[in-house]
Amino acid sequence: MCRWLAYSGEPLRASAVILDAKHSLVAQSLDSPLGAETVNGDGFGIGWYPKGAVAGSIPTVFHSVEPAWNDENVRELARSIESPLFFSHVRAAGGPPIQRTNCHPFRWENWLFMHNGFLGEFAKVKRDLTFAVDPSLYTHLKGTTDSEVMFHLAITFGLVDDPVKALTAMVDHIERVGREKGILFPMQGTIAVADGATIWALRYSSQGRSRTLFHSVDIPTIREMYPEAERLSQFGEHAHVVVSEPLNDLPGVFVEVPEGTIAILDKEGYHHEPFRSAA
Repeated sequence: MCRWLAYSGEPLRASAVILDAKHSLVAQSLDSPLGAETVNGDGFGIGWYPKGAVAGSIPTVFHSVEPAWNDENVRELARSIESPLFFSHVRAAGGPPIQRTNCHPFRWENWLFMHNGFLGEFAKVKRDLTFAVDPSLYTHLKGTTDSEVMFHLAITFGLVDDPVKALTAMVDHIERVGREKGILFPMQGTIAVADGATIWALRYSSQGRSRTLFHSVDIPTIREMYPEAERLSQFGEHAHVVVSEPLNDLPGVFVEVPEGTIAILDKEGYHHEPFRSAA
């Protein structure tokens, strides 16, 4: 459906991973070997927190409906943005129209959210799910995607106070409503959400066959494995990326996030938690 990338660490020029890596996000927009669709040309988005950001800082977002490989603004921005935490996403539209309000990442206050996947037979559940969004958030829904509804459901269910609990409640609700409508596998995908300091990355599907998700190992470990790799010099000791598929083919640099897992990336590094819906 889509490809996405999340970075956290020392401030990094976004082009290092969006443009310059061997299998960068823009390269994946043209050729995505592990994706459900090979080409992801229905829009691009980037959301970034400012250099020197403090807790609660509001991220900036840019969206374009142009294919990422053909948009000069993408290249200009990626080479100019230097950020300690940013999200980027290339879209393959699965039904909702190609328009800026449907491009990821989505923003609410200091939170960013993006998704790769779909809700099964979304048209059947759209009304019920949308009406479950807190009324105070309803006017913030600008687009027509299932992803944006998911984000606002997570906020409704307490994302600010406990992201893991809120994401669990969101999936439980989606699966309950979907199965009431006779949908066998209501939920599919990988999700990234961030508050400016921590990234939560979820891999889950009702069928147990989720879209791919990987994260990098620690930079000191990579430097030990590849001491002559000059490109590593641009990354700080705490640089990490979470990606739909690896940015290079170097063995050991990326590890796959297991099915039914939420990977949490904070200042201490990664830790994984099992993710199960109670539905």
